[in-house]
Amino acid sequence: MMLPSLQQESAEGEERELLLLESSEEERRQERSSSSYFCLYGYRGCPRRLSQGGENDDGSPRSTSAESPSSDDFSLSLVDTNLLPEAEMELRSYIAKHFAKGSFFEGMGNVASVELSIPESRVGCYYCLLQLEKSSETANLESSNSPSDYVICFLGGSEKGLELFRLELDRYVQDLKINLDSEKNNLETCIKPFLRTWFEDSVCPVQRVVQLFQEKLALLLHAALSCTPVEVKDSNERTKKDIHRFLRAASLQDLVRETTMTSLCIAMTEGQKQVVIDCSGPQPQFHNAGSNKFCEDWMQAFLNGAEGGNPFLFQQILENFKLKQLPVPLKRQGDFQSSC
Repeated sequence: MMLPSLQQESAEGEERELLLLESSEEERRQERSSSSYFCLYGYRGCPRRLSQGGENDDGSPRSTSAESPSSDDFSLSLVDTNLLPEAEMELRSYIAKHFAKGSFFEGMGNVASVELSIPESRVGCYYCLLQLEKSSETANLESSNSPSDYVICFLGGSEKGLELFRLELDRYVQDLKINLDSEKNNLETCIKPFLRTWFEDSVCPVQRVVQLFQEKLALLLHAALSCTPVEVKDSNERTKKDIHRFLRAASLQDLVRETTMTSLCIAMTEGQKQVVIDCSGPQPQFHNAGSNKFCEDWMQAFLNGAEGGNPFLFQQILENFKLKQLPVPLKRQGDFQSSC
């Protein structure tokens, strides 16, 4: 991957440290060509068995500890998938083994590499347990066929590539959980469309933003760098969401303490006007925007990455953009070059 020219004076060791991950050419080809898959399972499980209290043989109190669940403690039932039956059964076996190890935490996804009977053979797999809010009525239906919880799996690209989107996918499945929590039978109208568009909604937004703004991307990077508020006008809903997701992903809010980030943003935005992006015309127009050489160099890195058409590569460049900010103080307001 080509890095911006401003880093050319850096030592090779520093550049290797800057890279979040090193993808082989084989992995990158896999990410460009692989399809995306999903699988939703209903999960019914018993609480982890507790060892009985009492005394040990020597008379000392016996500790009460949770044991890891075995395959007899839970069941997985298929709700929806776009995998072929053989691949789905292989995935179910993989998920069951991890449940037996007790390695699931509600709302916190994991990413691994799985080998399935699919054209790609091996793909990255994000999997997450979703525990629904249980009302008194739900508690009385434990013996019914309705699952008490769900396990969601998203598959595509490589493990390293999908790991870059783990936090974004955690947010995505929380939105899915809202639909699953609903008492309405909305599998066809809400849940299935949500599952089928996970790749477009979670992995592709950065790529779409780069393709939309091209050379003007430096202005958007600058807005994220300087914590400047952005208003998007006359845009469709997907484009507006893409832009705000890009801004969130490009900021340091996931890497820096919230209190520190808040103080930093207040200092950076003092006296600055809100950036307005007008999408009413064929090309988006910026108002009250600025840029600098740092952002322009990174903009070029994004445009270079666009030649390969790999959505995972854009996220890697974005993570590198954030990491490069950490050891260097953000540019003073006087360093910014106004541009519209």
